Amino acid sequence: MELVTVKQKRFADYLPFLDPPVREEIEELAARLQGKKVAMINATTFGGGVAEKLHSLVPLIKDLGIHLDWWVFEGSLEFYQVTKVLHNRLQGQEGSMTPQEVEIFDQYNRANAATMANWDYDLVVVHDPQPAALIHYRQDLGRTKWIWRCHIDTSTPNEECWDFICQYIRQYDATIFTMPDFVKEGSRLNRLTFITPSIDPLSRKNILLDPEEARKIVARFGVDTNRPLITQVSRFDPWKDPLGVIEAYKIVKKDFPSVQLALVGSMATDDPEGWDYLYYTLRRAGEDYDIKVVTNFNGISDLEVNAFQTASEILLQKSLREGFGLTVAEGLWKGTPVIGGKVGGIKLQIEDGVNGYLVETVEECADRVLNLLRNPSLLHDFAAAGKEKVRRHFLITINVLNYLRLFADLMPEGC
Repeated sequence: MELVTVKQKRFADYLPFLDPPVREEIEELAARLQGKKVAMINATTFGGGVAEKLHSLVPLIKDLGIHLDWWVFEGSLEFYQVTKVLHNRLQGQEGSMTPQEVEIFDQYNRANAATMANWDYDLVVVHDPQPAALIHYRQDLGRTKWIWRCHIDTSTPNEECWDFICQYIRQYDATIFTMPDFVKEGSRLNRLTFITPSIDPLSRKNILLDPEEARKIVARFGVDTNRPLITQVSRFDPWKDPLGVIEAYKIVKKDFPSVQLALVGSMATDDPEGWDYLYYTLRRAGEDYDIKVVTNFNGISDLEVNAFQTASEILLQKSLREGFGLTVAEGLWKGTPVIGGKVGGIKLQIEDGVNGYLVETVEECADRVLNLLRNPSLLHDFAAAGKEKVRRHFLITINVLNYLRLFADLMPEGC
């Protein structure tokens, strides 16, 4: 496995976002955990919400004086093709794992576990299905406490694939899910904990961006800043439903011809299916020059994502399945109303009719977009409510607190 180098962050810079009781508890827990060594493991350093969260979570916990290393699992295209299938089936897709797929999954977990022979960590946090079997091949003789963190919506999983992954995650000392609905009844998992993901308010993607600067940036991608823009920021993935977003946009455009659509995504190393779905999206967009499809391969970085979220009148996250949907919190934090699929963690973030809308169909999505475009006062009311919701519940500081609570609980008395 590869050790990831992260940029330094100062926890003191985040104190203005904290209520006093939260600050005091974080300081107390950090003092209890001094001298403990923690490892976090995931599948990629960029291109998805998990990696993005770790780029903030890891350095902030380190700055509190806790030894924390971030390791990335080593895989290949064949491995990530298998784990993408597993990912989709854990979110409900039909099908069975072949013996060959099982062997590939175990082979890479076994090989990565062999590189951990000399590890000396008190806690290991494993993120998502790709490295879930590491614990089965571990060589730490049981001294280390292991935590499995699930970031996806497993509320209605493929039964066979859920049973397959459960044989590994039942071995963990604790498991973290985003919400209780994601845990299949009768799974018999140890120490269930629920932690929502979070955004970093001081990251390049989420720091306050001047609206005029945001408009200049999106104009470079062909957006007419004198006309309304709706945007979805997400991977190109069937569960994010970019094709449904395009259909909703087409309905809106019949009544509101000036509207434009941007589909902004990042291509990740652990998502080989993404390229195929990007192609499907481009085909569906066709020759409508008011649809902009842009990725990290044609100029999109965190700054550009920030600009699109800031410059848009409305943001969409029309997911069909969703573990959490960081882009919802990002948009709300910037004061942009969000219309999201009525699924998974999106329901934790959007209060329907208060800071955005929850929808289930293409037609409902289009109707809500039109309602907001025709009622600018609603845009203002939703913006204020959304920003405060994120400050109280979905900033990285709260995520740090929740992880420290779990770490301290898993350590013996007197730690």
